[in-house]
Amino acid sequence: MGNTTPPLSNDVFQPLVAAALYVVEVLAPHVRELQQQLQEMVPNRPGRNNRERPDWRVEVLQAIDRHVQEGDPFDVALDHVVAEPLADGWDPDDPLLRVNLISLAHESGRRAFHYTWLPTLRGHLEKAVREVGLSKRWGRTAALVDRADGRGSIPWTLPMNTTEARLQLSRARTACLIALAALTGMRKSELAELTLDCRLPPEQLGEGRGRYRLKGKVIKGRKLGGEYDQWVTIKQAYDTAEVAASLADRVKNDGHLFKSLSFFTPYEWFLTRVNGPKGRRLGLAPIPEVPVSLRMLRRTLAVEMAHRPGGLLAAKIHLKHISVVTTEGYADCPGGAQSVLMAEFGQEEREHKVRVALDAFHDYRNGIRPAGPGASDLLDFFAFVDEQLDSSGAPNIKRSDQEVTNLLAKRAKSLHLGPVNYCWFLDPSKALCLKLAGAHARGATEPLIGMCDSARCPQATHHAGHRPVWAASAESKKVFIATIGRARRTERTRLSTELARDERVLAEIDALCGTGA
Repeated sequence: MGNTTPPLSNDVFQPLVAAALYVVEVLAPHVRELQQQLQEMVPNRPGRNNRERPDWRVEVLQAIDRHVQEGDPFDVALDHVVAEPLADGWDPDDPLLRVNLISLAHESGRRAFHYTWLPTLRGHLEKAVREVGLSKRWGRTAALVDRADGRGSIPWTLPMNTTEARLQLSRARTACLIALAALTGMRKSELAELTLDCRLPPEQLGEGRGRYRLKGKVIKGRKLGGEYDQWVTIKQAYDTAEVAASLADRVKNDGHLFKSLSFFTPYEWFLTRVNGPKGRRLGLAPIPEVPVSLRMLRRTLAVEMAHRPGGLLAAKIHLKHISVVTTEGYADCPGGAQSVLMAEFGQEEREHKVRVALDAFHDYRNGIRPAGPGASDLLDFFAFVDEQLDSSGAPNIKRSDQEVTNLLAKRAKSLHLGPVNYCWFLDPSKALCLKLAGAHARGATEPLIGMCDSARCPQATHHAGHRPVWAASAESKKVFIATIGRARRTERTRLSTELARDERVLAEIDALCGTGA
């Protein structure tokens, strides 16, 4: 039985991963500074847990006096916190109603504020509040960051009270979890085993060939307690692990990156922030509110790898980059968990190629023809398949897709998906990309998609789905040509030649694929 976990659609996956990476790469340095400030707010004083510790009155009164001496407003309680004492009969005009008493207790080194303290403190605290007032404590002078949509710079956060500041930390940790799951394809159990020291030293294998590894344990299908394993990943995932380690609670997490892999509630909080006013202020694209799980992120990575070669995984990450690195991880540790993920990639890719070939055959039967130099050969093959279907069995019986698939399977195996064409790589000696590469491509068993010139290669075809890319290419060349001065004749000639090629390909697609006006 195939994998029943549904992948996320691109309109969910792209803004989700882009938002997580924005938090990790842009906001995280400021969140770490905030975390340090929160930790310093509760000093670990000597004698804190023994009889040498001062009386609570002394510590809380000292905290109140510090506010007055420094002219520092007291922290404000959130509306939902204020609602509880109001329900218990507090006077709405009480000057202490909106004081964040829990924050005050933390400043004095106490874990909680006991309301039995209030009669003793009221007079002193009311006077202090009149002098310095109330204001959200954190982020009053927040540093500027670039908006996610590139529309200028803004403070990385609006002022927050202590509760909101702690939620800021929680959402940053959730962003790390989302980014690691989406970029590595790790299972939930494998993410749970990542420790604070999971990053192995990076390796430099040559110019621009840094390799990054994460160490952990694989639990599923292994002996009791799991087995040690490594994941070769990209720098963004490696850096995310570093951020997660810096934000982890080193006591509560017991040496692991994440305290808990409970995902539903933290994700809901993250989604609410991205889709709310704070996310819009940061320029984050809204995320459709559909169910999301860690398993779905793994499945989506496999499908994205198989379906969209050369496409974008998120705002900055090229699938081709991830594919290369992940493949090296598979080769480096062929018995490891990453090989299982690669097997999922491969299976999904094979199934997708068959579906693409089947769609092209159905187009052929509906009178929609492919364009490109390899169209004639592909049409001959489809005619052969059609003939085989007509001659195998009784007449007037509609053949199932499975029968067609069986006949298309070999041709589908040779299919390589490019952003502007399909490459039916049946004969390496005819591949234009290998000829252009010369001796460097000797013995190659796959095309060099990056060197493809599908307008000239005899094994390339163009279909309706490729038209938008060719149209965008033609429009951009028109813009460039219009801005080139008369003195730059060579550049103008080169671009004009390429524009003529693009327009010729577009005309062929429109004429044969039914996309013309």
